[in-house]
Amino acid sequence: MRDDPAGLAEQVSSVLRHLVLLLRRTVAGQPLTSQQYGVLGSLEPGPRRMTELAEEHAVQLPTMTVQINRLEDAGLVTRGGDPADARVRTARLTDEGRERLRAVRAARIAHLTEELAALTDDERATLAAALPVLAKLGRS
Repeated sequence: MRDDPAGLAEQVSSVLRHLVLLLRRTVAGQPLTSQQYGVLGSLEPGPRRMTELAEEHAVQLPTMTVQINRLEDAGLVTRGGDPADARVRTARLTDEGRERLRAVRAARIAHLTEELAALTDDERATLAAALPVLAKLGRS
């Protein structure tokens, strides 16, 4: 498999899809979608331009605007401007948004902890060894 990047890519894609679905199930039944939680996570470090958020989430600006509107209506984000450029609109987490994000993250970690506990020690070690490579892929 190491000598077949296309085959490896297919397997990685399939595994990641299943992992994403696993994580999404932890927020099933919540008032927000997993995509909206993703946007909240993008705002965790600080205010972001709407255009940056749209690019990061691979959506058009009007789609991101709708997401931010819904999050703002729920009291989870507020909008602002860029003092250096009055045309720029930004979004930032409210305290409630930060708390909701923390709660969802805790639920995901708890769920993953249960799943990982079912693995053998060797399987967990193999997964831990793969994390730097997966992180590198995520940054490219």
